[in-house]
Amino acid sequence: MSQTASRTRREGEKIAADLLTAVEERNRHEPEFIQAVRGVLRSIQPVLAKREDLREHRIFERLVEPERVIQFRVPWQDDSGEFHVNRGWRVQFSSALGPYKGGLRFHPSVTLSVLKFLGFEQIFKNALTMLPLGGGKGGCDLDPKGLSDHEIMRFCQSFMSELYRHVGADTDVPAGDINVGPREIGYLFGQYKRLGNRFDGVITGKGDGWGGSKLRPEATGYGLSYFAAIMLEDHGDTLEGKRCIVSGAGNVSQYAAKKLIEMDARVIAMSDSSGYIVAEDGLTMDQLEAIMRVKNEQRDSLESFAADDGDVEFHQREKGSDGTSGFWSIETDCAFPCATQNEVGKREARALLDSGVKLIAEGANMPLDAEAMELMRESEVLVGPAKAANAGGVAVSGLEMAQNSQRQHWTREDVDERLKAIMRTIHDRCTDAAETYEVKDTYVDGANIAGFLRVAEAMKAQGLV
Repeated sequence: MSQTASRTRREGEKIAADLLTAVEERNRHEPEFIQAVRGVLRSIQPVLAKREDLREHRIFERLVEPERVIQFRVPWQDDSGEFHVNRGWRVQFSSALGPYKGGLRFHPSVTLSVLKFLGFEQIFKNALTMLPLGGGKGGCDLDPKGLSDHEIMRFCQSFMSELYRHVGADTDVPAGDINVGPREIGYLFGQYKRLGNRFDGVITGKGDGWGGSKLRPEATGYGLSYFAAIMLEDHGDTLEGKRCIVSGAGNVSQYAAKKLIEMDARVIAMSDSSGYIVAEDGLTMDQLEAIMRVKNEQRDSLESFAADDGDVEFHQREKGSDGTSGFWSIETDCAFPCATQNEVGKREARALLDSGVKLIAEGANMPLDAEAMELMRESEVLVGPAKAANAGGVAVSGLEMAQNSQRQHWTREDVDERLKAIMRTIHDRCTDAAETYEVKDTYVDGANIAGFLRVAEAMKAQGLV
């Protein structure tokens, strides 16, 4: 490394460290958000060192502050007549590139810190798609397990009774996320339509027959598999015959597994809160469809599926003697963590490395914690970060918005081709940015740099707002 390059690196490290200290002081009780900021700052150090204009305009200092945070109560009544009150939020983080865009999550783990981390990551994810979308996130600390359809409907109507005044097709366009699927989207949109007396593209993930897009349910999982295939192709390899493990058994996991099977990969393991299943020869499409029925219609566990299928092994969720979940120790070529944030820690990462993993594509948002990501940086493993690899969902959400605006409904084939093209664009933007700024980690650093630069240029052009 030349003296000039070494000096630039040290300058970038100093700038990033000072910025991180300021964020930590102002957000000291928000660990997930700080983790997300730290990861981005590590990647964009060379940009901060070289682009004095971005420092003068305080781009990063402005970017880490949401444009607006809305918090509200959500009162609702259960079937027995008992009253409940939950907390709801919408973090409208950045509209530099377009209306706020990001999902709604209903889960007891939802806090402002979690939503700020998700919204912050969403800014760069949306930027990478090259669609005109800003970044945001929202949700509620509701635990929906065991609630009836009528209880979910009343809750969604109460939630939207406050949120509707803050969203709109050209302002803020929510979508689904954990525990917010087609049923919840339908109830939320129905209440929005009733209160606003208008039918517009304010929510994506709508039903195919009433404003939704073909392929939207499949988009995140399909896009994840497409991105992994492009990564391997760029390194002279393919998914064919690869041993793949997919954590989680929700929407993203299911459709990632489906597309992997279609691409002749071997999906040998999936997991949920009950444990994990192993199929050494790879799951068949019939087995996957049975899993989808168990999870989506019966709302049951993989343990229940395994009890009815004699060709898979079921392992209850437990920690091994070294504290490492056996799931991550399975011999594998490609890993797709699709369950939740920070599901892969240092021990799980070491288990993956010992398993022979060659590629990790993040289906969940930030599933590798900081220590796990550091281990992967030091290895030769290809890592597709969430903001790039799982951007297929928001990409097709953007396509749904376009169809709503044009009063059109594209075919499944049209949407699939557009999705493939967008995932290729995201990949190429990552590699181009990594090459331009001479960073080692092509995908993690490249994604952060490319996303940040697109937003930064827009913020600079729009002035101090």
